[in-house]
Amino acid sequence: MKFPKPHTLKQIAEIINTKYIGLDDFPVLGMNEIHVVESGDIVFVDHPKYYDKALNSAATVVLINKEVECPKGKALLISDDPFRDFNKLTLHFKPFQSSNSSISASAKVGKNTVIQPNCFIGNNVVIGDNCIIHSNVSIYDDTIIGNNVTIHAGTILGASAFYYKKRPEGYDQLISGGRVVIKDNVDIGALCTIDKGVTGDTTIGEGSKLDNQIQIGHDTVLGKKCLIASQTGIAGCVVIEDEVTIWGQVGSTSGITIGEKAVILAQSGISKSLEGHKTYFGYPAEESRVKLKELATIRRLPQILENLKNQNDS
Repeated sequence: MKFPKPHTLKQIAEIINTKYIGLDDFPVLGMNEIHVVESGDIVFVDHPKYYDKALNSAATVVLINKEVECPKGKALLISDDPFRDFNKLTLHFKPFQSSNSSISASAKVGKNTVIQPNCFIGNNVVIGDNCIIHSNVSIYDDTIIGNNVTIHAGTILGASAFYYKKRPEGYDQLISGGRVVIKDNVDIGALCTIDKGVTGDTTIGEGSKLDNQIQIGHDTVLGKKCLIASQTGIAGCVVIEDEVTIWGQVGSTSGITIGEKAVILAQSGISKSLEGHKTYFGYPAEESRVKLKELATIRRLPQILENLKNQNDS
């Protein structure tokens, strides 16, 4: 997430009331999670296990809960609670804006696009040309939709990320300030939910087709011309490369990559990254021919045990 204009390290420290290490006028351009940070961004880290990763990332400002040696060319913000202060920055730069109309005055809708009754179109939404948005679709603030997109009834684009920190008093949500981006020629079925990024974009690639009742988590990037069947759940921060096919009731863990032209058969569970150009099945998902051989062998176990028993008796 880039700020509307560049800020200085001193200005950012004043917003969240923290100490800092670096020049007062050190430039700060935005804030992002570790997997999408760029030069000029703030990244937060609150566990020693991840200090090195954050300090050596592309981020040039690290919001951290310990005073450590500052890497050359970077700056530090020293906080007793980086998670809390990252949320403060999100709320400062991307505050919640209430709406008083079904279609926000700041939304932009392209030529020949049809929006059916009872839809909600939030602030700063952009919808391209020749789209059909069916009834009862909710499109949250800042969502970007390309041309020739069809979205069926009851779908929700841009709900908050499912991202929580456990506190003694309960769960504390990491506030989402990102977007959903739908590229050209995408079809989205009924009752789908696509969560916005925490600081970046959740992206549905050009020409991809989603069936009904699909959940896609925050910051996930779906490639071009993918097919996803109903009741599939994709976790956050997943990369699905081009022309992947995922059949019904598949679930995935977060932070993995599914390679180009992979096929995931129905009711599989994806627990790790998968290579492209292969077909997978089962839980944990493995190449289907291997998994099916294993299942065939398991079905033969009673007969194998019976044969062994007979051999021992004789």
